[in-house]
Amino acid sequence: MRKMEERIATLEQQLKALKERHQKTEAKRKRQEAQRAKKDDVRRKMLAGTVVLEKVDRGEIDKSEFRRWVDSVLREPEDRALFDL
Repeated sequence: MRKMEERIATLEQQLKALKERHQKTEAKRKRQEAQRAKKDDVRRKMLAGTVVLEKVDRGEIDKSEFRRWVDSVLREPEDRALFDL
């Protein structure tokens, strides 16, 4: 009987350790997924910005209209300075 209780205690400890390891693995996976999503979002924004700026340079989008778009959105002085606002 005592041997069985010891075995159960050992198995419970192993189960607890496995659950903790699983939680850590899941947390790491979620962090990596969030980082990848943020990186993808930044890349999409950069590419979209590149497309818009190219269209402005080619005259396909009016520069004054583009400036109005940017002026209505940007609030930070250093961001506004990039567009001479």
